[in-house]
Amino acid sequence: MGRRILIVANPHREDTLAAVEVARAALVDAGIDACTDFAAGVDAPIEAALVLGGDGTMLHAAHLTRDAGIPLLGVNLGHVGFLAELERDDVAHAAQRLASGAYEIEERGTVDVKVIAASGEVEVGWALNEATIERANPRTMLEVDLAVDGRPLSSFGCDGIVVATATGSTAHAFSGGGPVLWPNVEGLLLVPLAAHALFARPLVIGPGSTFTIDVVPHSETSGHVVLDGSRTIPLQPGGRVEMAYSAGRVRLARLSDAPFTERLVRKFHLPTTGWREDGRVRAPGVAGEGH
Repeated sequence: MGRRILIVANPHREDTLAAVEVARAALVDAGIDACTDFAAGVDAPIEAALVLGGDGTMLHAAHLTRDAGIPLLGVNLGHVGFLAELERDDVAHAAQRLASGAYEIEERGTVDVKVIAASGEVEVGWALNEATIERANPRTMLEVDLAVDGRPLSSFGCDGIVVATATGSTAHAFSGGGPVLWPNVEGLLLVPLAAHALFARPLVIGPGSTFTIDVVPHSETSGHVVLDGSRTIPLQPGGRVEMAYSAGRVRLARLSDAPFTERLVRKFHLPTTGWREDGRVRAPGVAGEGH
């Protein structure tokens, strides 16, 4: 059986379709069968996936392939592209690196989500970046009770709650005022959104702990749980959401061993020079030479 590499792309963008053809040609030149269809358990011989697009496409590919353990190599054709390894001019190079096996594997943690309705009905899912509890009615607050490991912690009204992995800490949770977690941090981050409470700060728990969020029965609005910005699960008053660090992993193909700090600086265009002139740190109020 020949070697196969999956190409995952957004079919609704012309630039993405052109990139698919570039990747396909590079893989064929290397003797690799390039495929664009995947079904877990059927196409298990696929050895890797080349993902062409932004973070949304990477998240789609992760949900498509996690259970098969297929490593993902992302080429950013979107905006920030935090999950991608390369930029749009590197499509052929990315295909060649996958074909030659010249990459390392980095595993990323995920979050397991269980939504329990007041009727007892249960829906489950998982997310790589985040699971977000959002209010259905934007004119009123969602009233929730928060517990950690089954122990009550706080109650408040809010616009919503983001529970993120370390991978997702640079996405929605970051926009909500949460901290950045380095990818090797195993645990979950909770960030309340516009909470009406004195104690509603971001929280971080370890891999053995669980967040439980109850929508109180008297909440004036229902809500829904959104997994990685795509799948939505209804959440009515009286419903409960349990979130725990998952044993499931998403495998990312990495071409460089550059530290996460460099990626953070590059993607967010962070200033790293300025008041540190000529490599020397001057004390506040001390003028430099020539002043």
